[in-house]
Amino acid sequence: MTVPMDYLYASRDFRRFLDAVKKQSMRGSHNQSYAMTRAVLHVFRSHVPVKDALAFAEVLPPLLRVIFIEGWDVEAEVTPFPDRETLHREMKAVREPHNTAPETAIGDVAAVLRAEVGEERLRRVLGAMPIGAEDYWLK
Repeated sequence: MTVPMDYLYASRDFRRFLDAVKKQSMRGSHNQSYAMTRAVLHVFRSHVPVKDALAFAEVLPPLLRVIFIEGWDVEAEVTPFPDRETLHREMKAVREPHNTAPETAIGDVAAVLRAEVGEERLRRVLGAMPIGAEDYWLK
């Protein structure tokens, strides 16, 4: 069996993703883009059941998939999606005070992810998830 191209080029593709997030959010470094991306992924994960989170992980590129599941307490309580302001506060609390994400962080990462994965593919996986999941990535 040949090695999937996604795995062969995972580092290159991840660097390209971080470049796009850096540009979209006007961050100064890949470290800031990484911290912001990680926080956005982890906050989303906290609002969907494990089964749905795993379905979402399947559409992510390999290194984003790893970041999405790292350090996951699968027994943690899953809470419904709150309003955007609360989601932003949750995202900013991830690795505080190192997280310098702007107010637009969720939308910035979402825009880059839609371009990377494809909006239709995201819609298919998010459509079966709790209310708020689609809005998180598609608004």
